[in-house]
Amino acid sequence: MNAANFIFQLIGSLGFLLYGMKMMSDGIQKSAGESLHRVLGLMTGNRVFAVLTGLFITMIIQSSSATTVMVVSFVNAGLLTLKQSIGVIFGANIGTTITAWIVSLFGFNFDISLFAIPVFGIGYFLTFIKRIHKETIGEAFMGFGLLFLGLDLLSSTMPEMSADNMSFLAQFTDNGALSIGIGILAGLILTVLIHSSSASTAIILTMSYNKMLPWEFAAAMVLGSNIGTTIDAVLAAIGTKVNARRAALIHVLFNVAGTVLAVIFFHPLLALVDMLVPGPVEDSITTHIAMLHTVFNLSNTIIFLPFTTQIARLTERLIKPKSDETPDVYHLDFTDPGLKGNAAAYLMRAEKEIADMTEVVARMFSRINDGINNRTKAFLDQHMQELAKEESYADQMKEGISNFLVHCMDLPINDKQRANISDMLRIVDDLESMTDDCYTVALLLQRSIDKHMSFAQEDMERLNPYVDLAKQFVHFIKDNINKHFDEERLRQAQNLEDQIDLFRKNLKRVARKRLEKGADVKSELLYIDLVRNIEKIGDRAFSISETLFRT
Repeated sequence: MNAANFIFQLIGSLGFLLYGMKMMSDGIQKSAGESLHRVLGLMTGNRVFAVLTGLFITMIIQSSSATTVMVVSFVNAGLLTLKQSIGVIFGANIGTTITAWIVSLFGFNFDISLFAIPVFGIGYFLTFIKRIHKETIGEAFMGFGLLFLGLDLLSSTMPEMSADNMSFLAQFTDNGALSIGIGILAGLILTVLIHSSSASTAIILTMSYNKMLPWEFAAAMVLGSNIGTTIDAVLAAIGTKVNARRAALIHVLFNVAGTVLAVIFFHPLLALVDMLVPGPVEDSITTHIAMLHTVFNLSNTIIFLPFTTQIARLTERLIKPKSDETPDVYHLDFTDPGLKGNAAAYLMRAEKEIADMTEVVARMFSRINDGINNRTKAFLDQHMQELAKEESYADQMKEGISNFLVHCMDLPINDKQRANISDMLRIVDDLESMTDDCYTVALLLQRSIDKHMSFAQEDMERLNPYVDLAKQFVHFIKDNINKHFDEERLRQAQNLEDQIDLFRKNLKRVARKRLEKGADVKSELLYIDLVRNIEKIGDRAFSISETLFRT
């Protein structure tokens, strides 16, 4: 009965600890979710800033697993590049060490149950009183209380394990390199089972505080927990796009490589920790473990951060795109588990999809530009089939993104977000019309080639600067698609539109004069159609500019 009672107490204590940590993390993410997602979404290419962002977010939500899963989701959605994700992952590993410091400094130095229960009570009443709208903060408070209550129960349960009951550990803790390997494996398995390196570190701290684990074995378990924590990123990457799988691999490679280095320099690493933490290890083992956790992750980041480009290239070599990685059929799911429940994240996803749509427009315009400069069968063979596929894909994008945005209207959004959704719907419509215009120009070029129509050299020379203006406008929109247009940008757009209109009038006037002088009617009419459809592309671009100015 004593053994059964101990087992149930241990399970219950771990249950309080793990559920409290999950509730606290979930509550913080819900209350600060929009701003945290926005921070990640606005990530720049600066690797140091990326590390600080990962550090900050993980310190806030108290879960490196949650941060890395979020990163994998954002890379999958295209909101973060692979290189940007590397710094965030590095920072998340440093940020997760804050839990060890909280437990080490506050978990064993006074009776934490004295404030754990009141904190839980405050949290409950915050969730209970709906009028104040602090349910998510209350949930975080309740999780915080449960976390430390579980830690207190776990700490009081451990002494019941007598030296005799734990004597089996002795055979694993005094065997040099073998003990280190076993400790790493034990930490890895523990973290994989409970899906939280923070929780497993709290358990290691508790066992060490109660004299159940010697310093070196506990240190090895901490190293193993850093490998085990990658399991969540790996699971999150299953079924995702190639860069999301690469981001998960980066997390695994970083933690495994760091652990290998730590094992190679294991005793110097422990000596460094001993030097940083005053006093004998026996008197401050929890502080030693927290310091080890911090030094390990900080050192790894300092070592590997300069090589983010090389790391990204390595993962690109190790993980190749699948044969069906870029399907011909566009697909956009509204119920993405990585973004579910957060309106801002959904809108950021829509913005990224719209940015991708501008890439399609720019690519199609580049193809027809080649056709205007080189009206030969080679253009038809090289580009017409791809243009047809891209135009069809753009039609699917319009339908998919529009449906996605309509669903966003049902989310809890404010008036500004609702207006932004309406603007995005208009932009999507204009972008799809631009792809239609590009394909129409391609069909006109195809007809001119098939019918062996000829144009005067000076006519084509007049057309080239006109096409260049339209190309500038297309790339101007592509580069600024998700930005608010100020008056200066709108003036630039207006200037491009005016120049295109002026060119169109001049080109059409010259073509009509040639018709009056008896030029080939079919060739001249097709030339006028080319001019008119290119001008339509400029009109759509200016319409998008006006929408972005109002946004």
